[in-house]
Amino acid sequence: TVALSRGTFSCTGSIHPRGNTMLQGEGPDATFLEFSGDGRLNVSAESVTLYNFHVRGSGYPGTGTDRWLGVVTLYASHAKVLEIEGTADATTQAVFLLIHDPDIYAPVLEDIEFINCQAINTGTYGFLHNAWGTTNKVIRNVRYENCAAINCGRFGAFNPWVTGFDFAELNDIEGLRVKNCLAEGNLESGFHFEWDPEKRNCILKNCISKDNGQKPYPTKPYKESDMSTHYFGCGYYAPRGDITFVSCYSEGNSRHGFYATNGGKLYNCIDRDVGAGKTDYRIIQPASFYAAPTRSVAPSLILENCSSIDSNGYGLQIDFANDVHIKNFHLENPAGIDGKATNLGGAHGGPLANSVVNIYASGDRAETLIWAGNNENVEYSGQIITSTAKPFVIDGDSTRKVRVKDMRIVSANLAPYTNGVILTNSVPAGAVTFENVAVVSGAH
Repeated sequence: TVALSRGTFSCTGSIHPRGNTMLQGEGPDATFLEFSGDGRLNVSAESVTLYNFHVRGSGYPGTGTDRWLGVVTLYASHAKVLEIEGTADATTQAVFLLIHDPDIYAPVLEDIEFINCQAINTGTYGFLHNAWGTTNKVIRNVRYENCAAINCGRFGAFNPWVTGFDFAELNDIEGLRVKNCLAEGNLESGFHFEWDPEKRNCILKNCISKDNGQKPYPTKPYKESDMSTHYFGCGYYAPRGDITFVSCYSEGNSRHGFYATNGGKLYNCIDRDVGAGKTDYRIIQPASFYAAPTRSVAPSLILENCSSIDSNGYGLQIDFANDVHIKNFHLENPAGIDGKATNLGGAHGGPLANSVVNIYASGDRAETLIWAGNNENVEYSGQIITSTAKPFVIDGDSTRKVRVKDMRIVSANLAPYTNGVILTNSVPAGAVTFENVAVVSGAH
């Protein structure tokens, strides 16, 4: 063990701990490592533990490949990062970087642990995973517990995409465990996985993501070649992966609370006040839970016991979707977009197919609480409580085999013993069937 006393250590060169050693300070409020120039804390040997100090990186040259490194850069397996707090300016890519670089460490990078670590008020990513080269790009068995990324990129940014946690940039990820972690006030998404990498057996549990997407909304519609129109702004951005969320909470994120597709599984998750802090929803339409497309695995998406509360846009937006299972979804007081509190299958033309939607919706801010467009072989059940005139609308000329079953609409305004479901003129005759569906007279 190398023990660092109280005080500030100014490092213009890098520190390289040997294997099977510990670098230990006297506390993040007592021992400070201040890196500048080319100085970093590089872990390139196995079984290194970093414990109980504060790091800061600033004034890096910003040239060459070194600008893509972290203040703390982990190259080798079996590392522990415990009770470390850190920050950095916008001249380096991350505070904590976990990277597979085959020129430094060729084996698979695995068995890394972060406990009680924080990246706060940074000009760059808080925690970032990456891989260079073409071999051993999967990073395995990384564990985070009680870690936080706060205000990353909010006051100046390494690039326009700074997130709190980015678990899969160019690397694949397998066996990730994230527990009791916080992402708050970050420039882009709080918890993030890039689109292309493979994501397998990843679980986030009891995490909180608040007020992320501090970046202004784009002013022009999305165009692939125009990066100024690209925008994430999610509490949790997790496309195309075997990623499970258990009892995770999202609040006040600018675009989506949870973006999960093609293998996403969400249990007991809550989103509140999505779209907060923004006012013009014409280009970016917030949604608590978003999935499109989601159709390449079966089931492609599971939502059980999840809730959308006080959405400034949609509660649910799902399209180009197949084999979606939604059970006991609670939708409370959504504002809606163009009068629709949910957009199920119609945002981009659909369909939503071969799916089950069990939903309990309430509120008067949006005219329609359930809007189903171009659904194919979908069953709806649950309850709607509202005073609006069109609580449940089914639309689309490719609608077929839609079943509304065991659905109750509680309304003081609709005629009792009608079913309260409106089929637009585009819906083919016989495309929708009803069983045990009725309006019940009542107030909220």
